[in-house]
Amino acid sequence: MENHDELRVELEKLRAENAALKNEKKPASLREISFKVAEKGGLSVYGLGRFPVTLYKEQWVRLLDKQGDIRNFIKDNEEKLKSRE
Repeated sequence: MENHDELRVELEKLRAENAALKNEKKPASLREISFKVAEKGGLSVYGLGRFPVTLYKEQWVRLLDKQGDIRNFIKDNEEKLKSRE
């Protein structure tokens, strides 16, 4: 039974990696964003760039709490910031 669960976890991991690899070939604006729980328990976000962005849940919560500040910073620094698209 445990072996079956391990195989299922590995299959989901491979599916997420496969999706991320497929998305790499698309322009950033067209990439689908996907999520996965990393090996060490962090939340990995795939589809933003070449590598996943992985943070622990409390880091994601802190970052999401700053959403307005991030948007304002981007707006205030629009001419200095580069876009990959």
